Amino acid sequence: MKRLFFLIGIAGLGLMAFKSADTFLLKTSLTLIIRDEVGNTVEKASVKLYEKEEDYLKEQNPVAEGDTDAKGVVKFKDLKAIPYYVLVRKGDKDNAGGGEQIGKLEEGKFNKATVVIQ
Repeated sequence: MKRLFFLIGIAGLGLMAFKSADTFLLKTSLTLIIRDEVGNTVEKASVKLYEKEEDYLKEQNPVAEGDTDAKGVVKFKDLKAIPYYVLVRKGDKDNAGGGEQIGKLEEGKFNKATVVIQ
């Protein structure tokens, strides 16, 4: 009987350790889907993330940048769990006037948002 309780205790500790390790293994990421004013995804749009509003307004010091793929998707990895300012441009279209800030990201999660450009 003591052996059974011992094994259950060890198993419980192992599960707790695994769950804690899992939290540390998952990096905070953000997937953005870029759409135009009629809802179509936008390929090859330039996307920049900023931590501070002043950097966003001056368009300097982006913390991450990338271009959307054929499905209008861009992914950013290893981010801080904070809100970000987003600047998206393609040709004469951008997201100025709306959708400029993404809410605080959830730490250790795959976060997702859609941004509309017009």
